[in-house]
Amino acid sequence: MRNRLLLIGAALAAFGASLLSGFHFDDYAIFLDRGLTSSSGWTAVWALRQTRPLTYLTLWLNWMAGGADPLGYHLLNLALHLGAVLLAYECFRRLLGDRAALAAAAIFAVHPLQAEAVDYVWGRAIVLATLLCLASLMAWLDGKGWLAVAWFAAALLAKEECAAFPIALLLLGRSTRTPGGIPAAGRKAWPHFAMILLALAAGARVVWATAVTPGAPAGFQAGISPWKYFLAQGPVILRYLRMFLIPYGFTVDPDIPIPAVWAGLLAWAAVAALAVWAWRERKRGWPLWLLAGLLLLGPSSSLFPAADLAADRRMYLPLIGFAGAAGLLLTRVRTAALAATVAAALTIMGFARTLVWMNDASLWREAVRRAPHKARPKVQLSRAVRAGEALELLTAARVDAPYNPAIPAEMGKVLLQEHQVDAALDEFGRAVALDPNNAQNFNNRGVAFGYLGLPEAARTDFLRAIEIDPGLTEARENLRKLPPPAQ
Repeated sequence: MRNRLLLIGAALAAFGASLLSGFHFDDYAIFLDRGLTSSSGWTAVWALRQTRPLTYLTLWLNWMAGGADPLGYHLLNLALHLGAVLLAYECFRRLLGDRAALAAAAIFAVHPLQAEAVDYVWGRAIVLATLLCLASLMAWLDGKGWLAVAWFAAALLAKEECAAFPIALLLLGRSTRTPGGIPAAGRKAWPHFAMILLALAAGARVVWATAVTPGAPAGFQAGISPWKYFLAQGPVILRYLRMFLIPYGFTVDPDIPIPAVWAGLLAWAAVAALAVWAWRERKRGWPLWLLAGLLLLGPSSSLFPAADLAADRRMYLPLIGFAGAAGLLLTRVRTAALAATVAAALTIMGFARTLVWMNDASLWREAVRRAPHKARPKVQLSRAVRAGEALELLTAARVDAPYNPAIPAEMGKVLLQEHQVDAALDEFGRAVALDPNNAQNFNNRGVAFGYLGLPEAARTDFLRAIEIDPGLTEARENLRKLPPPAQ
């Protein structure tokens, strides 16, 4: 019990301050989704093309319980993380022994790489999926193969990036201290085969869903080809590993360039060489866990492209493998002082990351510092500062990305708030010209037309916005407020 309380205390020290935080970035999309803010949302989230329905169900429950109060959302994120920490400790105890289990679970509990998943409401999906994968692992180790399948199916409904779990499960089973190797459930082929089929089905469903959903940030609409995404992921994986070993350089929006072909392939060769070495040295214990971490990282670093080339929260589930490897290595040190020092240092770093996540201004100022030539951090920061600084940021962003439609769209909003309606209309017009398939751009321009006393022009833009996105309630409401058309 003492070890469990220590782990809970450490996790709360690292991430407990998130309860005082607000919403960030994609979090605001929760309140624009009619399915999540309606009484019937608990059924809407199970639509066939809705990915991660179980995660969306928890967001709906948050909305029903507390509306737009961020405390409930962060409280549930933190509770899920604490549950994952306790389950991880129980699994580590069975697979690594008590001493290594405590060290591994402590690293999993407080490492600053975990901050984005825990402190960011939208990062809940991977925390929930990891919790369910750990429940699956526990069932597997207890010899309950089909219960493990059920838990894994639920994990896939939380976030499909856990698809590699069945493969990692085989590796982790090889390190168990149970006589004869893998427990009883692990010797039965059918439960494991069912897990693989579920993973393949979940992957196919995501490919289909992103293909048929307008504006999906992954797949064919991600804005990057599978080949370029693949080239970028080799360096990204090496970056993740470096940040695990040397926790520095965190940011919500890293500037990841597409490398030259030779550089991307060389990075992948290094990752492959590390995996081969880990397999050959698996009898030493910790390399096997290192390999499991690499396998769990695979689905987010594959040929299936995503708009964001890197995100710290993608390391949440793989950290089980990397933390297991680190826990075994730390047990080779005779004194417990080193393990305690590492845990304390990581806890302080995790707390520091949580402070950065406390508000949009600190979060995006850091992102601007880390990626001074990337447009999105400046656009996001402009929403959290005064109008004068916002216009300076957006002007600088336009120099780096003159054809990015988000820049004039955001500049138009700032100018409109400053009652510079003519200038705002010009910016909204640029946004429409750069991205004529974006419903929000037409809605924004319609608002500017309305301020200028041009209701028919506004009506045309609102109708166009609704035609592009029938679910854009803001445009429908703006249209309703217009005076009736002249006869």
